Amino acid sequence: MNTPSHSLTIGAVAKRAGVQIDTIRYYEREGLLPEPLRRASGYRSYNESVIGRLRFIRRAKELGFTLEEIRDLLGLSADRHRGVKEVKQRAEQRLASIDARIAELTRIRQGLEQLIEACPGRGDPEQCPILRALAGEEPQA
Repeated sequence: MNTPSHSLTIGAVAKRAGVQIDTIRYYEREGLLPEPLRRASGYRSYNESVIGRLRFIRRAKELGFTLEEIRDLLGLSADRHRGVKEVKQRAEQRLASIDARIAELTRIRQGLEQLIEACPGRGDPEQCPILRALAGEEPQA
């Protein structure tokens, strides 16, 4: 039966939460969203709370959390005893992972800068330091 608290269509939810309809279906299959009620016509029927949950998921993804981590965060958000502590630990772990990735990207950037600086941008491709490095050859002095 259709009640006012479950009156939103999947399209309305998608628009209000800023996600695609297929994303909602995917999150339902992955267990990130509860199975919606169905109208007599078979169409999904949602309540307002799913919009907040979708926004939570979207924001967590923007911060680099995986769907598995988001599933854990959603569970912890309802845990009054250890939730906040665990959420903080997960955020700290995510930050450490991001810092490690930044360090790796910085190393890659520095190596690429050196190759670009060493390449004259003309001449024999066999002597190009960028192509030689990509082929796994040692740089020439």
